[in-house]
Amino acid sequence: AAPAMDHQPKFFENLSGTGKAIGVLTSGGDAQGMNAAVRAVVRMGIYVKAKVYFVYEGYQGMVDGGDNIVEVSWESVSSILQVGGTVIGSARCKSFRTREGRLQAAYNLVQRGITNLCVIGGDGSLTGANLFREEWSGLLEELAQKGKIDEEAVKKYAYLNIVGMVGSIDNDFCGTDMTIGTDSALHRIIEVVDAIMTTAQSHQRTFVLEVMGRHCGYLALVSALACGADWVFIPEYPPEEGWEDSMCVKLSENRARKKRLNIIIVAEGAIDCHNKPITSEKVKDLVVQRLGFDTRVTILGHVQRGGTPSAFDRILASRMGVEAVLALLEATPATPACVVSLSGNQSVRLPLMECVQMTQEVQKAMDEGRFVEAVRLRGRSFENNLNTYKLLSHKKPDAELPKTNFNVAVLNVGAPAAGMNAAVRAAVRVGITEGHKMFAVIDGFEGFARGKIKEISWGDVGGWTGQGGSILGTKRTLPAKYLEKIADQMRTNNINALMVIGGFEAYLGLLELSAAREKYDEFCVPMVMVPATVSNNVPGSDFSIGADTALNTITDTCDRIKQSASGTKRRVFIIETMGGYCGYLANMGALAAGADAAYIFEEQFDIRELQANVEHLTEKMKTSIQRGLVLRNENCNENYTTDFIYQLYSEEGKGVFDCRKNVLGHMQQGGAPSPFDRNFGTKISAKAMQWISKKLKETYRKGKVFANTDDSVCLLGMRRRNLVFQPVAELKIETDFIHRIPKEQWWLKLRPLMKILAKYKTSYDVSDSGQLEHVAVPRPKEAETGAI
Repeated sequence: AAPAMDHQPKFFENLSGTGKAIGVLTSGGDAQGMNAAVRAVVRMGIYVKAKVYFVYEGYQGMVDGGDNIVEVSWESVSSILQVGGTVIGSARCKSFRTREGRLQAAYNLVQRGITNLCVIGGDGSLTGANLFREEWSGLLEELAQKGKIDEEAVKKYAYLNIVGMVGSIDNDFCGTDMTIGTDSALHRIIEVVDAIMTTAQSHQRTFVLEVMGRHCGYLALVSALACGADWVFIPEYPPEEGWEDSMCVKLSENRARKKRLNIIIVAEGAIDCHNKPITSEKVKDLVVQRLGFDTRVTILGHVQRGGTPSAFDRILASRMGVEAVLALLEATPATPACVVSLSGNQSVRLPLMECVQMTQEVQKAMDEGRFVEAVRLRGRSFENNLNTYKLLSHKKPDAELPKTNFNVAVLNVGAPAAGMNAAVRAAVRVGITEGHKMFAVIDGFEGFARGKIKEISWGDVGGWTGQGGSILGTKRTLPAKYLEKIADQMRTNNINALMVIGGFEAYLGLLELSAAREKYDEFCVPMVMVPATVSNNVPGSDFSIGADTALNTITDTCDRIKQSASGTKRRVFIIETMGGYCGYLANMGALAAGADAAYIFEEQFDIRELQANVEHLTEKMKTSIQRGLVLRNENCNENYTTDFIYQLYSEEGKGVFDCRKNVLGHMQQGGAPSPFDRNFGTKISAKAMQWISKKLKETYRKGKVFANTDDSVCLLGMRRRNLVFQPVAELKIETDFIHRIPKEQWWLKLRPLMKILAKYKTSYDVSDSGQLEHVAVPRPKEAETGAI
């Protein structure tokens, strides 16, 4: 629910935490990114002048009291952003399940005046917190009767406010798109799968991989989608009777098609349709007995919980932590305990118990064998993952495929971006499934003009998801100077639709091709663009393929540089990132790496600002954190270059800190795609291909395709919570063509977060947050609306 326009915007500076005490704890299984959440809660709490306490070892520490509950300072959470797990410890606690234990916990909190709790954990931890809140006043009464606290305290601390954040690698919590830790766990799984693929390839082996997730198949499903696994077993969607035969047929077919390896992914909670477990050993034995393939099992285990959090998890957790403190500041005795979570790329607050009930509904549906419903209750995103996986993993025999006699061409345009190949693979396979003949264009519009175009088959794109860069080859050249030649090629190869995967040049290219429709009938065909660029500067989409991988590269590099700076003491690094004029990488990289400042083109800065930053760093060097990190977008200002800023800082910081500079350069375009980019590229591209099929049917008249309306040249982008097709002509007004960026960019709203977490005074518009939403129960057939 967007706030009505007549309301005054709400700014967080007007919310004060004076006199409030907030306790923060992590409970249940650990997850990467919990520390980022802890850091954000502590810093935001201190920022609004509240007292913040660590509760060590989860609920156990709350029951034990003493040194387990301590007040913390700004510096207490320094350098934990890049650490996996939780630095304040987490323990399974039996005593908190008893009323006696909760009574003791309440006493320990009242002693310190803590009536606001921020709980980071799974559904069990959050349910426990809710019960604690409901019993609170009764517990205080009992403490007063026993003479442990006085009546004054009962009145003063009458209410307990609770805000939860879901930290769990399983992503099994309803109401939130991604739980803290899920993306990092996928990173670990994908790293392992990529490594195993090379050895399996060498020996023609079959690998059975077992991944975590308890009763939830999310990790298994998404990693299967991200690595193009041959088969996947998940609890929500058990295989049909006789799956043993169909799986073995599928594996031997793949081998017959010259595929040297098979990957089978098994979720640890996998079951068959009679609710009997399917184990990785059972699957291995089956393959060995029936097919005699050389088969190995790898159980990933706790590796998935470890390691440094991904850029996505750090940003997610930092946003949630700040949102949690806002929710606590605004909580009244009447507001229910809530969970802060992410929907699309928006922060939302949801009633904690609604989420817990829905999460339990899924389990109940699975126990009772209502699997279709279980998938639906998991949410739109889960259902879309499953449908896309089914679409891409099994090729139907040629006889069963429809024949449309349409030819569709796919090309990459612009600079390389990780995830482009996953998008090409999805487009080719969905196109073939829909009955089209698919053509691949080599080297963008330039290659198109030269006739570098060939038919591409299902098998040709096998194993492409994990490959970085662009296998088809990509060029920045625009089509305007080759129109005649491209039209010839379209006619010669009888191309009836175009799918362009690329960045800002792809968008300009489509504008040029649609303008040329008056002159050339060949361009009167459906055309769609899927945004793929590390810069994330394409209008009409909040995200583009490749940006997440680049962000992780920047974050990893910054972590290493920070370590170097901490070792040397009193050193400030100035790091230049890519992005053209778009500050997305610099801004989000700064948030994920815990930088002190980020200079971007979208937010003009002058010499006074630079001076303020130097003074800020000078103050910081007096604390125990003796290092600084400053990010600068490559085109943020033509005169304040990286060298200029480096020289200015060196001069102004003399005697206090020294300076080093680092230009990250083209490493930001390379590397294996991150799980997000593989998944996003696959899903968005599959959806674009389905749109092409629909448009081809609509525009086929009298034996030929003819499409010349604006809505037949579209860009498919992610907008807030949905995937939307937008005519490129309508996006013109949203575009700053000189600087090649959208006029409005959603992530600028996150700019103040970075400043708050780096201790700068700033203004922060929080009008969007604060409305408690309800958990939407998915109705059948709602999954098509296009969640990611």
